Amino acid sequence: MPGKAKQGKGPDKSQGKKQKKPEVDILSPAAMLNLYYIAHNVADCLHLRGFRWPGAPKSKKGTNKT
Repeated sequence: MPGKAKQGKGPDKSQGKKQKKPEVDILSPAAMLNLYYIAHNVADCLHLRGFRWPGAPKSKKGTNKT
């Protein structure tokens, strides 16, 4: 029947609400220590933190050149 909604067996969840992620300080000492080990230079650091620039090369994950 087209006017009938689906009914599941699980608990009711409101579809309009999403859990908010807590604000993360990317300049905290723990974040800086992590960045020290994973980034190779300043451009890499900014790229990993989400500050990308126009024309940046796209990373190709999963490609293996052997």
